[in-house]
Amino acid sequence: MRRAPRHNSRTHVGLLRKVNEDAVLALPELSIWMVSDGMGGHDAGDLASQTVVEHVAALPPTQAPAQRMHDLRHAILSAHAALIAEARRRGGATIGATVVALLLTDGHFVAFWAGDSRLYRLRAGRIELLTFDHSVVGELVAAGQLTWDEADAHPGSNAITRAVGVGEVLELDKVRGDLLPGDRFLLCSDGLTRYADFATLGAVLASAPLETVTERLLSIALAGGGADNISIIVVDCP
Repeated sequence: MRRAPRHNSRTHVGLLRKVNEDAVLALPELSIWMVSDGMGGHDAGDLASQTVVEHVAALPPTQAPAQRMHDLRHAILSAHAALIAEARRRGGATIGATVVALLLTDGHFVAFWAGDSRLYRLRAGRIELLTFDHSVVGELVAAGQLTWDEADAHPGSNAITRAVGVGEVLELDKVRGDLLPGDRFLLCSDGLTRYADFATLGAVLASAPLETVTERLLSIALAGGGADNISIIVVDCP
């Protein structure tokens, strides 16, 4: 019998914020993990991220991978509708959150995302960014004007172009691929990536055991300044 994936997660308010507007979710029984980052500077960012988490946490148990993928996507879209309705009740204020969600099935993974929360994979010692930031600097990377490390240090790095709860229609991006034994996934908010470049992330993911890897990554973000909330999930495939 194949062993189940293992995970470790952390979320931290950081050193400057008073409220943690991030939320993390682990549903190992469904092989689903998720990070959501309430949009800073907007009304009720913590409500936004919690709404996303609560909708996904309410997923019914099912063993059919195709149905789980459908349910996960539908839950995020339902959270989007709920946030739009809440914003209208509050007179039109923006209530939004980024999201990155990972689903593992037999031999495959699929991820949905909107915004700049990210999914990385470490495979055979090599780190790869599997998602693409929906942001102003993400567009500069796509145009070949910046690398991702340069984008993370850019003063406009927090200008998001897509999020749950923003705009009438939410376009979720999706990435899928195969799983290999030993694959390690990192889901995180930008409170980590603004302080940890590809080389740093790759070195820690390649060397730290699951029991301490999120603590090591959190320490890097706090040592760098901890100006934002920090959320980290690491998932190991057997």
